[in-house]
Amino acid sequence: MIEFRNVSKQYSPDAMALRDVSFTVEKGELVFLAGPSGAGKSTLLKMIAAMERPSAGQVIVNGQDIAKIKSSAVPFLRRNLGLIFQQQRLLTDRNILANVMMPLLVTGASRHQAEQRARAALDKVGLLDRADSQPLALSGGEQQRVSIARAIVNRPQVILADEPTANLDRASANKVLDALKAFHSVGVTCLISSHDEQMLDAAARVIHLKHGQLEVAA
Repeated sequence: MIEFRNVSKQYSPDAMALRDVSFTVEKGELVFLAGPSGAGKSTLLKMIAAMERPSAGQVIVNGQDIAKIKSSAVPFLRRNLGLIFQQQRLLTDRNILANVMMPLLVTGASRHQAEQRARAALDKVGLLDRADSQPLALSGGEQQRVSIARAIVNRPQVILADEPTANLDRASANKVLDALKAFHSVGVTCLISSHDEQMLDAAARVIHLKHGQLEVAA
């Protein structure tokens, strides 16, 4: 599903974000990405979503070479990706249900279909009873779970989560992780970056980055 072949990313002569990174993620795998701040985790995830292009090497996502993909094709690539970031970026001028419906509406779904699927996505993360709430009325953990619902409402093949449990208490972090594991259990490929030692200790596979280089691929 995802393959990095000797990938490097250089922003300037003094800023090498990734250096000669190679690994594969098979369809349906749950893989954690570990490493200190500045290790290159966010850059790596952005490359998969074609938000960044490699300076050298190849990034292959579901058979497509990210370096060669045309800008006009990027939105179609991202329809198969669920993107979850630390900053939830929920729209505060509309309720939770409307936030989750938005990715479907912008891709041409009917309002009825979008609402049905948004309610199902909220149900999967345990927040259907908060569908009419405003984002600012939710806790940080609940907002992050709404972000997960929004990311999966398009039924993506891959979920990319960048530090999804950062700044959450343990109970909230566990609920976020449980939601991600639930999607993995039905065949969604998941790549999750994290500093959370408890989460990493329980992981089946962890890719470690340090100073932009691969340390261990277990």
